[in-house]
Amino acid sequence: MGAQEDTGFSTRQVHVGASVAPASPRATPIYLTAGFTFSDLDESAAHFSTGSGFGYSRTGNPTVQAVEERLASLEGGDQAILVSSGQAAVTVALLGLLDAGDHLIVSEHIYEGTRGLLLDNFSRLGIETTFVDTDDLDAWRAAITPRTKAMFAETLSNARNDVLDVAAVAAIGAERGIPLVVDSTFTTPYLLRPIEYGAAVVVHSASKFLAGQGAVLGGVIVDDGRFDAAASGHLFPHLVGTDRLGGASYAEKHGRRARGQYLRESVAPRFGPSPSPLNAFLIGQGVETLSLRMERQSANALAVARWLETRPEVERVDYVGLSSHPHHHLGRRYLTRGSGSVFTVTLRGGLEAARHVVQSVRLVTHMTHLGDVRSLVLHPQSTSHSGRTVAERERAGVFPGTIRLSIGIEDVDDIIADLAQALDGVASLALIDEPADADVREVVVL
Repeated sequence: MGAQEDTGFSTRQVHVGASVAPASPRATPIYLTAGFTFSDLDESAAHFSTGSGFGYSRTGNPTVQAVEERLASLEGGDQAILVSSGQAAVTVALLGLLDAGDHLIVSEHIYEGTRGLLLDNFSRLGIETTFVDTDDLDAWRAAITPRTKAMFAETLSNARNDVLDVAAVAAIGAERGIPLVVDSTFTTPYLLRPIEYGAAVVVHSASKFLAGQGAVLGGVIVDDGRFDAAASGHLFPHLVGTDRLGGASYAEKHGRRARGQYLRESVAPRFGPSPSPLNAFLIGQGVETLSLRMERQSANALAVARWLETRPEVERVDYVGLSSHPHHHLGRRYLTRGSGSVFTVTLRGGLEAARHVVQSVRLVTHMTHLGDVRSLVLHPQSTSHSGRTVAERERAGVFPGTIRLSIGIEDVDDIIADLAQALDGVASLALIDEPADADVREVVVL
């Protein structure tokens, strides 16, 4: 588009310079636009009838598409759908499977935001959730009902660092045509590719390790492209039945890609958690260094965890990379490149010990985030897990003296030195353990 020099000021301020000059950028270009022009009426009609090309950034954007293709490739999936946050990724993935009256089986050790989504929001839609012990395969199988449409778990749990036996749980669901959806935020596709072990859908909070810099929000859903209408069609009539206009079903139009296409065409754009192209670009930039960061952060975390085990102020370290962790054998099976960088430490001295550490660290940042290049610390009992009962918190490995660490890429000696000076202060306080049932929600100021 352009404008002649003899046009008015208001016209020229809008149109002059708007045409795109020919160029071949090496970095992914940022298409920061709400919509795209059509060359003629036939092109616009084709876009609305077949989805070809780009028309509006809520339904498709070249920058977003480039990042989606990269993430699908890294995850070993058929296609990826980028959305505005990790919470949006979980919501879109599950709403693509569940209807009112359906049933969902979920590991009890999941992110609190997801737990609230299921108990407060999905329940209002008539979707019932049954929570099971992640380790208890018999419980997963026993929880299945005729209304069960999906199973959901995290590959590496927050806060106990339990590892999901992806292959075993996926196999239980496959017996009934029920897909396993996993949140692989903590592990990333560099450490674990759940689709290779039978997971049907993988979600991430891209705000964390995928982006890495702590500057952006985003989420991604990766579908395996293996929807089997014969085995699972009876569970998902919206994928095998004719559309509302009497047209061909998603299964007829897309075959084994039906589930992913339904998420892309009928769930994500209609609920509207579209990612900003700028955010997509930043996520894509982060992904370019994912392997380097995950190697460094996993190595740093293992060194810090081993050191913490030697400290007298520490009661327990829940890091699956340690041989003392009850899931270490599963970690060795699934996490062959490293055990990630997020884990919890429970201090002797309870709440006051935890308070002292999070308020005394100088290099480690006290904030509610993880997967950053910077090392972070948080007190779960008074923050992320404050809405749970004492018994639920303890089953999750959260006690008054528990702190969560997300280890960054700094020199590991500097991380250890900072934690050492904070722990030295704990020893000087001569603290005693808090009662196990202490409710800290009203007394903690962190």
